[in-house]
Amino acid sequence: MYKSLIRPILFCFDPEKVHHFTFSFIKFISKLPLVPNLIRSMYQVNDKALERHLFGLTFKNPVGLAAGFDKNAVLYNELTNFGFGFIEIGTVTPKAQVGNPKKRLFRLQQDQGIINRMGFNNEGLEATITQLRKNKGQLIIGGNIGKNTDTAPEDYTKDYLECFNALHPYVDYFVLNVSCPNVGSHAKLTDKDYLEELISEVMQANNNFSVQKPILLKIAPDLNTVQLDEIIELVATTKIDGIIASNTSVSRAGLSTSNEKLEAIGNGGLSGKPIKDKSTQVIKYLADKSNKAFPIIGVGGIHSPQDALEKFDAGADLVQIFTGFIYEGPRLVKDINTMILEK
Repeated sequence: MYKSLIRPILFCFDPEKVHHFTFSFIKFISKLPLVPNLIRSMYQVNDKALERHLFGLTFKNPVGLAAGFDKNAVLYNELTNFGFGFIEIGTVTPKAQVGNPKKRLFRLQQDQGIINRMGFNNEGLEATITQLRKNKGQLIIGGNIGKNTDTAPEDYTKDYLECFNALHPYVDYFVLNVSCPNVGSHAKLTDKDYLEELISEVMQANNNFSVQKPILLKIAPDLNTVQLDEIIELVATTKIDGIIASNTSVSRAGLSTSNEKLEAIGNGGLSGKPIKDKSTQVIKYLADKSNKAFPIIGVGGIHSPQDALEKFDAGADLVQIFTGFIYEGPRLVKDINTMILEK
């Protein structure tokens, strides 16, 4: 029903407005008697065989919701009912910021993709923590953190540390988002020497807590093999807990969408089906070249159970969806988990 009836209606309207409407709708219906139970009965697959043990955490199933959907941690309790094994909130920055000017979110329906240049729009640390205090403890929550747009380069690490220290009591793992193409000074955030400094500082801060939280690095799908070798070396040097592969892409290669439309849209990160193979290749390279030396969360272009299986076969330990959730609907989570059990 979603793809035949609901999606065509939603896709008639501006993507960002639809996003906010969907949040309000899910919030509203989740307060109605019996509705959460109904949603769970429709979409959750509960089976011990789906559990995954990673980073010292137990994931009820290996299918998560990627960062960017629930930026401000306002819907994670309700989204739990749709069968996710974990949800990543953020990207969170120390101060609230509006992000880039609108219009900044675009559907590529021919390609089943999305281009966004949101620019880390979020309500900031304090508002996010207020929401996370409402956590009902139903599943694992990841915290995706970044820097404010107006932060000077010499203070980037300070931003990450501020987010890390403040969110530490409220999330189960952290993701250092250094690969979003929609923030300033992107080059420094992907510089190997700076990344080593950043990771070392955050891991040192982690040691100040009685319980350490896993820390992962989210990388771009556009890295070449030399850069991927540097990532493998970086993991070995810093002992960071794992990698998320991958973020959105700046490439427009192989799209069916016309050049005229792409030029009208302009810059931004591409997600969805167009980056499926690129993301899978990054996962496979990291897994094979490192001899599976570290855990990998696979994300990028998962629109079907088979797409998820390709990520697992390439070397991913867990997967996340986002654009596929928008195009395929909530049934996708159940279908992936069902396929895993059938295998």
